[in-house]
Amino acid sequence: MHRLLQLTLDFFDSSPAPDPAAGARQRSPRQPRSKAPAPLPTPISAPVVPGERLDAVLVPASFRHPRANREAVLGDAVVGYEFRRGRRRNIGFMVGPEGLTVSAPKWVPLYEVDAALQDKSGWIVRKLGDANERRQRAESARIEWRDGALFPFMGQQVIVVLDPRHAFDEVGAVLNSAGNALPGVPRLTLHVGLAQNAQPDQVRDAVQAWLMRQARRVFSERLDHFAPRLGVKWRKLALSNAGTRWGTAHSDGLIRLNWRLIHFRLPVIDYVVAHELSHLRVMDHSPRFWDTVGTVVPEYVDLRRQLKEEALAPW
Repeated sequence: MHRLLQLTLDFFDSSPAPDPAAGARQRSPRQPRSKAPAPLPTPISAPVVPGERLDAVLVPASFRHPRANREAVLGDAVVGYEFRRGRRRNIGFMVGPEGLTVSAPKWVPLYEVDAALQDKSGWIVRKLGDANERRQRAESARIEWRDGALFPFMGQQVIVVLDPRHAFDEVGAVLNSAGNALPGVPRLTLHVGLAQNAQPDQVRDAVQAWLMRQARRVFSERLDHFAPRLGVKWRKLALSNAGTRWGTAHSDGLIRLNWRLIHFRLPVIDYVVAHELSHLRVMDHSPRFWDTVGTVVPEYVDLRRQLKEEALAPW
Protein backbone atom coordinates (compact mmCIF):
# COMPACT_ATOMS: atom_id res chain seq x y z
CA MET A 1 0.00 0.00 0.00
CA HIS A 2 2.85 2.40 0.81
CA ARG A 3 4.51 1.57 -2.51
CA LEU A 4 1.25 2.22 -4.36
CA LEU A 5 0.83 5.59 -2.60
CA GLN A 6 4.40 6.60 -3.39
CA LEU A 7 4.02 5.65 -7.06
CA THR A 8 0.79 7.66 -7.25
CA LEU A 9 2.43 10.72 -5.71
CA ASP A 10 5.43 10.40 -8.01
CA PHE A 11 3.12 10.23 -11.01
CA PHE A 12 1.22 13.41 -10.21
CA ASP A 13 4.26 15.39 -8.92
CA SER A 14 5.62 15.99 -12.42
CA SER A 15 7.12 19.50 -11.96
CA PRO A 16 10.69 19.60 -13.37
CA ALA A 17 13.49 20.16 -10.87
CA PRO A 18 15.09 23.68 -10.99
CA ASP A 19 18.20 24.00 -13.18
CA PRO A 20 20.99 25.86 -11.29
CA ALA A 21 22.78 26.79 -14.54
CA ALA A 22 19.65 28.33 -16.01
CA GLY A 23 19.25 30.46 -12.89
CA ALA A 24 22.80 31.79 -13.23
CA ARG A 25 22.20 32.81 -16.89
CA GLN A 26 19.12 34.85 -15.95
CA ARG A 27 20.86 36.70 -13.08
CA SER A 28 22.14 40.24 -13.94
CA PRO A 29 25.98 40.55 -13.73
CA ARG A 30 25.67 43.82 -11.78
CA GLN A 31 23.31 42.31 -9.21
CA PRO A 32 25.10 41.55 -5.95
CA ARG A 33 25.57 37.89 -5.43
CA SER A 34 23.40 36.61 -2.61
CA LYS A 35 24.26 33.77 -0.37
CA ALA A 36 22.98 30.54 -1.81
CA PRO A 37 20.41 28.82 0.41
CA ALA A 38 21.32 25.53 1.98
CA PRO A 39 20.24 22.62 -0.20
CA LEU A 40 17.11 20.80 0.93
CA PRO A 41 17.54 17.21 1.99
CA THR A 42 16.76 14.75 -0.77
CA PRO A 43 13.64 12.72 0.06
CA ILE A 44 14.22 9.01 0.32
CA SER A 45 11.83 7.18 -1.98
CA ALA A 46 10.88 3.57 -1.72
CA PRO A 47 12.43 1.48 -4.44
CA VAL A 48 10.18 1.05 -7.47
CA VAL A 49 9.07 -2.53 -7.83
CA PRO A 50 6.87 -4.11 -10.47
CA GLY A 51 3.14 -3.99 -9.61
CA GLU A 52 1.49 -7.10 -8.19
CA ARG A 53 -0.68 -9.15 -10.49
CA LEU A 54 -4.41 -8.53 -10.05
CA ASP A 55 -5.21 -12.22 -9.68
CA ALA A 56 -2.70 -12.39 -6.80
CA VAL A 57 -4.43 -9.54 -4.96
CA LEU A 58 -8.07 -10.50 -5.42
CA VAL A 59 -9.49 -13.24 -3.18
CA PRO A 60 -11.00 -16.02 -5.31
CA ALA A 61 -14.58 -17.09 -4.82
CA SER A 62 -14.98 -20.00 -2.44
CA PHE A 63 -17.80 -22.53 -2.17
CA ARG A 64 -17.70 -25.35 0.37
CA HIS A 65 -20.17 -28.14 0.99
CA PRO A 66 -20.65 -28.83 4.73
CA ARG A 67 -19.64 -32.46 4.07
CA ALA A 68 -16.84 -31.65 1.65
CA ASN A 69 -14.19 -34.36 1.37
CA ARG A 70 -12.46 -33.14 -1.82
CA GLU A 71 -11.50 -29.78 -3.26
CA ALA A 72 -10.92 -28.40 -6.76
CA VAL A 73 -9.98 -25.08 -8.36
CA LEU A 74 -12.59 -24.39 -11.05
CA GLY A 75 -11.74 -21.28 -13.00
CA ASP A 76 -11.28 -18.54 -10.40
CA ALA A 77 -13.21 -20.39 -7.68
CA VAL A 78 -12.13 -22.82 -4.99
CA VAL A 79 -14.83 -25.47 -4.60
CA GLY A 80 -14.99 -27.93 -1.72
CA TYR A 81 -17.41 -30.66 -2.71
CA GLU A 82 -18.90 -33.86 -1.37
CA PHE A 83 -17.60 -36.86 -3.33
CA ARG A 84 -19.51 -40.13 -3.40
CA ARG A 85 -18.90 -43.54 -4.93
CA GLY A 86 -21.88 -45.61 -5.97
CA ARG A 87 -23.46 -47.99 -8.40
CA ARG A 88 -24.00 -45.78 -11.41
CA ARG A 89 -22.91 -45.63 -15.04
CA ASN A 90 -21.34 -42.19 -15.26
CA ILE A 91 -20.12 -39.18 -13.28
CA GLY A 92 -22.91 -36.97 -11.98
CA PHE A 93 -22.99 -33.42 -10.63
CA MET A 94 -25.66 -31.92 -8.37
CA VAL A 95 -25.68 -28.34 -7.08
CA GLY A 96 -28.09 -27.98 -4.17
CA PRO A 97 -28.65 -25.56 -1.28
CA GLU A 98 -25.61 -26.99 0.54
CA GLY A 99 -23.22 -26.92 -2.41
CA LEU A 100 -21.76 -29.32 -4.98
CA THR A 101 -22.08 -33.09 -4.77
CA VAL A 102 -20.18 -35.29 -7.22
CA SER A 103 -21.12 -38.96 -7.69
CA ALA A 104 -19.01 -41.42 -9.65
CA PRO A 105 -18.97 -45.16 -10.35
CA LYS A 106 -16.60 -47.23 -8.24
CA TRP A 107 -14.40 -48.08 -11.22
CA VAL A 108 -13.77 -44.47 -12.41
CA PRO A 109 -10.28 -43.17 -11.41
CA LEU A 110 -9.98 -39.83 -9.66
CA TYR A 111 -8.12 -38.20 -12.54
CA GLU A 112 -11.20 -38.75 -14.73
CA VAL A 113 -13.37 -37.15 -12.02
CA ASP A 114 -11.02 -34.16 -11.95
CA ALA A 115 -11.13 -33.89 -15.75
CA ALA A 116 -14.94 -34.00 -15.73
CA LEU A 117 -15.01 -31.26 -13.09
CA GLN A 118 -12.82 -29.02 -15.24
CA ASP A 119 -14.97 -29.73 -18.28
CA LYS A 120 -18.11 -28.67 -16.38
CA SER A 121 -16.40 -25.90 -14.39
CA GLY A 122 -18.31 -23.01 -15.99
CA TRP A 123 -21.69 -24.60 -15.35
CA ILE A 124 -20.76 -25.62 -11.80
CA VAL A 125 -19.47 -22.19 -10.74
CA ARG A 126 -22.47 -20.46 -12.30
CA LYS A 127 -24.92 -22.76 -10.49
CA LEU A 128 -23.05 -22.35 -7.20
CA GLY A 129 -23.20 -18.57 -7.58
CA ASP A 130 -26.93 -18.70 -8.29
CA ALA A 131 -27.50 -20.93 -5.25
CA ASN A 132 -25.48 -18.55 -3.07
CA GLU A 133 -27.55 -15.57 -4.23
CA ARG A 134 -30.78 -17.45 -3.51
CA ARG A 135 -29.50 -18.34 -0.06
CA GLN A 136 -28.64 -14.71 0.69
CA ARG A 137 -32.07 -13.56 -0.49
CA ALA A 138 -33.64 -16.24 1.65
CA GLU A 139 -31.70 -15.12 4.72
CA SER A 140 -32.79 -11.53 4.20
CA ALA A 141 -36.41 -12.71 3.83
CA ARG A 142 -36.53 -14.39 7.22
CA ILE A 143 -39.30 -12.98 9.34
CA GLU A 144 -39.10 -11.69 12.91
CA TRP A 145 -42.33 -13.09 14.30
CA ARG A 146 -44.01 -10.44 16.47
CA ASP A 147 -46.85 -7.94 16.37
CA GLY A 148 -46.46 -5.93 13.15
CA ALA A 149 -44.47 -8.60 11.27
CA LEU A 150 -44.93 -8.85 7.50
CA PHE A 151 -45.35 -12.09 5.56
CA PRO A 152 -46.39 -12.88 1.96
CA PHE A 153 -49.73 -14.47 1.17
CA MET A 154 -50.63 -15.17 -2.47
CA GLY A 155 -48.30 -12.40 -3.62
CA GLN A 156 -49.51 -9.78 -1.14
CA GLN A 157 -47.88 -8.50 2.03
CA VAL A 158 -49.90 -9.14 5.19
CA ILE A 159 -49.41 -7.49 8.61
CA VAL A 160 -49.58 -9.64 11.75
CA VAL A 161 -51.81 -8.13 14.46
CA LEU A 162 -51.71 -9.87 17.85
CA ASP A 163 -55.24 -9.66 19.20
CA PRO A 164 -55.97 -11.47 22.52
CA ARG A 165 -59.73 -10.97 22.33
CA HIS A 166 -60.27 -14.34 20.57
CA ALA A 167 -63.61 -13.20 19.12
CA PHE A 168 -62.94 -14.66 15.68
CA ASP A 169 -65.20 -16.26 13.12
CA GLU A 170 -62.31 -18.51 12.05
CA VAL A 171 -60.10 -20.75 14.18
CA GLY A 172 -57.05 -18.96 15.60
CA ALA A 173 -56.81 -16.08 13.13
CA VAL A 174 -58.83 -14.03 10.65
CA LEU A 175 -57.77 -12.02 7.60
CA ASN A 176 -59.08 -8.45 7.39
CA SER A 177 -58.66 -5.55 5.02
CA ALA A 178 -56.71 -2.62 6.50
CA GLY A 179 -59.06 -0.11 4.90
CA ASN A 180 -57.65 2.98 3.21
CA ALA A 181 -53.98 2.22 3.55
CA LEU A 182 -51.30 4.54 2.21
CA PRO A 183 -49.73 3.77 -1.20
CA GLY A 184 -47.19 0.98 -0.85
CA VAL A 185 -48.48 -0.04 2.61
CA PRO A 186 -50.02 -3.52 2.97
CA ARG A 187 -53.83 -3.44 3.05
CA LEU A 188 -54.29 -6.88 4.63
CA THR A 189 -53.97 -7.71 8.31
CA LEU A 190 -54.05 -11.13 9.94
CA HIS A 191 -55.51 -10.89 13.44
CA VAL A 192 -54.01 -13.70 15.51
CA GLY A 193 -55.51 -14.79 18.83
CA LEU A 194 -52.39 -14.30 20.92
CA ALA A 195 -51.31 -11.89 23.64
CA GLN A 196 -48.98 -9.01 22.83
CA ASN A 197 -46.14 -10.69 24.73
CA ALA A 198 -46.43 -13.99 22.84
CA GLN A 199 -43.15 -15.71 22.01
CA PRO A 200 -41.90 -15.61 18.38
CA ASP A 201 -42.34 -19.35 17.89
CA GLN A 202 -45.96 -19.09 19.08
CA VAL A 203 -46.66 -16.33 16.54
CA ARG A 204 -44.91 -18.28 13.78
CA ASP A 205 -46.82 -21.48 14.52
CA ALA A 206 -50.18 -19.68 14.61
CA VAL A 207 -49.55 -17.94 11.29
CA GLN A 208 -48.23 -21.14 9.72
CA ALA A 209 -51.34 -23.06 10.83
CA TRP A 210 -53.54 -20.42 9.20
CA LEU A 211 -51.43 -20.48 6.00
CA MET A 212 -51.66 -24.27 5.77
CA ARG A 213 -55.46 -24.10 6.04
CA GLN A 214 -55.53 -21.55 3.24
CA ALA A 215 -53.11 -23.67 1.20
CA ARG A 216 -55.36 -26.72 1.39
CA ARG A 217 -58.39 -24.67 0.36
CA VAL A 218 -56.68 -22.87 -2.56
CA PHE A 219 -54.81 -25.93 -3.85
CA SER A 220 -57.98 -28.05 -3.85
CA GLU A 221 -59.82 -25.36 -5.83
CA ARG A 222 -57.03 -25.16 -8.42
CA LEU A 223 -56.77 -28.96 -8.73
CA ASP A 224 -60.52 -29.08 -9.42
CA HIS A 225 -60.08 -26.28 -11.97
CA PHE A 226 -57.28 -27.87 -14.03
CA ALA A 227 -57.97 -31.62 -13.74
CA PRO A 228 -60.96 -31.66 -16.15
CA ARG A 229 -59.04 -29.53 -18.66
CA LEU A 230 -56.20 -32.06 -18.64
CA GLY A 231 -58.52 -35.04 -18.69
CA VAL A 232 -57.22 -36.50 -15.41
CA LYS A 233 -58.57 -37.21 -11.93
CA TRP A 234 -56.78 -36.54 -8.68
CA ARG A 235 -57.62 -38.69 -5.69
CA LYS A 236 -56.05 -37.00 -2.65
CA LEU A 237 -54.14 -33.83 -1.74
CA ALA A 238 -51.33 -33.95 0.80
CA LEU A 239 -49.39 -30.91 2.02
CA SER A 240 -45.64 -31.34 2.20
CA ASN A 241 -42.87 -29.50 4.04
CA ALA A 242 -40.08 -30.51 1.65
CA GLY A 243 -37.01 -28.34 1.45
CA THR A 244 -36.30 -28.80 -2.27
CA ARG A 245 -39.53 -30.00 -3.95
CA TRP A 246 -42.63 -27.96 -4.70
CA GLY A 247 -44.74 -30.96 -5.58
CA THR A 248 -44.98 -34.62 -6.60
CA ALA A 249 -47.59 -36.71 -8.36
CA HIS A 250 -48.28 -40.43 -8.00
CA SER A 251 -49.88 -42.62 -10.63
CA ASP A 252 -52.67 -43.51 -8.18
CA GLY A 253 -53.86 -39.86 -8.17
CA LEU A 254 -52.12 -38.65 -5.00
CA ILE A 255 -50.88 -35.06 -5.39
CA ARG A 256 -48.42 -33.70 -2.86
CA LEU A 257 -47.84 -29.92 -2.81
CA ASN A 258 -45.54 -27.82 -0.64
CA TRP A 259 -47.71 -25.63 1.58
CA ARG A 260 -45.27 -22.70 1.13
CA LEU A 261 -46.58 -22.26 -2.40
CA ILE A 262 -49.35 -20.22 -0.74
CA HIS A 263 -46.80 -17.38 -0.46
CA PHE A 264 -46.78 -16.96 -4.25
CA ARG A 265 -49.15 -15.27 -6.67
CA LEU A 266 -51.99 -17.42 -8.03
CA PRO A 267 -50.43 -17.82 -11.53
CA VAL A 268 -47.32 -19.40 -9.96
CA ILE A 269 -49.48 -21.72 -7.86
CA ASP A 270 -51.41 -22.64 -11.01
CA TYR A 271 -48.17 -23.56 -12.79
CA VAL A 272 -47.17 -26.03 -10.06
CA VAL A 273 -50.68 -27.51 -9.85
CA ALA A 274 -50.84 -27.96 -13.63
CA HIS A 275 -47.31 -29.40 -13.61
CA GLU A 276 -48.20 -32.13 -11.15
CA LEU A 277 -51.53 -32.93 -12.77
CA SER A 278 -49.78 -33.24 -16.14
CA HIS A 279 -47.67 -36.01 -14.62
CA LEU A 280 -50.85 -38.08 -14.34
CA ARG A 281 -50.75 -38.17 -18.16
CA VAL A 282 -46.99 -38.14 -18.79
CA MET A 283 -44.78 -39.47 -15.97
CA ASP A 284 -41.54 -37.81 -17.12
CA HIS A 285 -40.23 -34.43 -18.31
CA SER A 286 -40.16 -35.20 -22.03
CA PRO A 287 -41.22 -32.63 -24.67
CA ARG A 288 -44.66 -34.29 -24.66
CA PHE A 289 -44.96 -33.51 -20.94
CA TRP A 290 -44.13 -29.81 -21.39
CA ASP A 291 -46.55 -29.62 -24.30
CA THR A 292 -49.21 -30.98 -21.96
CA VAL A 293 -48.44 -28.31 -19.33
CA GLY A 294 -48.55 -25.65 -22.03
CA THR A 295 -52.09 -26.55 -23.04
CA VAL A 296 -53.42 -25.14 -19.75
CA VAL A 297 -50.59 -22.78 -18.68
CA PRO A 298 -49.03 -21.34 -21.87
CA GLU A 299 -46.70 -19.01 -19.92
CA TYR A 300 -45.22 -21.84 -17.81
CA VAL A 301 -41.60 -20.95 -18.74
CA ASP A 302 -41.83 -17.48 -17.17
CA LEU A 303 -43.76 -18.78 -14.17
CA ARG A 304 -41.21 -21.53 -13.59
CA ARG A 305 -38.43 -18.90 -13.60
CA GLN A 306 -40.37 -16.72 -11.14
CA LEU A 307 -40.81 -19.68 -8.82
CA LYS A 308 -37.04 -20.24 -8.73
CA GLU A 309 -36.17 -16.57 -8.28
CA GLU A 310 -38.72 -15.74 -5.59
CA ALA A 311 -38.39 -18.87 -3.47
CA LEU A 312 -38.34 -18.10 0.26
CA ALA A 313 -36.31 -19.66 3.03
CA PRO A 314 -37.91 -22.19 5.38
CA TRP A 315 -39.06 -20.66 8.66
